[in-house]
Amino acid sequence: MTRLTFLGTGTSQGIPIIACQCPVCRSTDPRDKRFRYNGKNILIDAGPDFRSQMLAADIRHLDAILLTHNHKDHTGGLDDVRSFNYIDRKAAEIYCEPRVLKTLQNDYAYAFAEHKYPGAPEWHVHLIDERPFRVEDLKDCGDLEWVHDVGYFYRQADGSLLPSDNAVKEASHDNADIIPIRGYHDQMPVLGFRFGNIAYITDMSTLPESELEKLQGLEHVTLNTVGYHPHHSHFSLQEALDLAGRIGARHTWLTHLSHAFPSHPNFCEQLPPNVQPAYDGLVIED
Repeated sequence: MTRLTFLGTGTSQGIPIIACQCPVCRSTDPRDKRFRYNGKNILIDAGPDFRSQMLAADIRHLDAILLTHNHKDHTGGLDDVRSFNYIDRKAAEIYCEPRVLKTLQNDYAYAFAEHKYPGAPEWHVHLIDERPFRVEDLKDCGDLEWVHDVGYFYRQADGSLLPSDNAVKEASHDNADIIPIRGYHDQMPVLGFRFGNIAYITDMSTLPESELEKLQGLEHVTLNTVGYHPHHSHFSLQEALDLAGRIGARHTWLTHLSHAFPSHPNFCEQLPPNVQPAYDGLVIED
């Protein structure tokens, strides 16, 4: 069984927007309070609200973080994986495309430094592309341990310390169960992901015809939309509805929503029966 929990269903500014006095931003309905984006516990994207989302959902362990693309509202919370490093005593396993890695190496240079600043996050990066891949069951390499003024090491069974290596390697394509979906955020290549009968698509304005066959037979699909009018980097509502009809999933959930849409119950009334706005905390299963 695959379970998807929506941790953040708002656009890049979140809802409420700072200083905005519109009816949606002032709504008391908890379904109108939207964080920004963001077997195994797999997180898709880690935006600026990552810390609050982890606390709100009481998430105590992550097996992997999959990154759709390199915009800050999808990667801005990665520094806070330090908490999982400390509690789990393991590196965070991050799966992303090479172009996303380049941005991480620039934005979080201290996480890739040969001699890390004390307390810097510890990551292992797995490079992905459009081929199906799997989140690996990594062999136990020991507990992560910070040696003061030196850096991270893995404590071995014999008590010795193995230096951390800031590993970057290609993801495994054997027994792959995660299917990347290629789309475009304006001109930027981004990825969505299919897990069994659930597919998660965000920050797209174009989905190539060739990708539609990957989305057949779904129970649930998540599509992004930010408003009623055409947008250069996101689906408009009508474009999302048209795409939902072509995909034909039993349920379509709209996300990356802005305050251009009305409050949750009023928005529901505008949508077909099998299409609903997602909200923070919603849980779906295939």
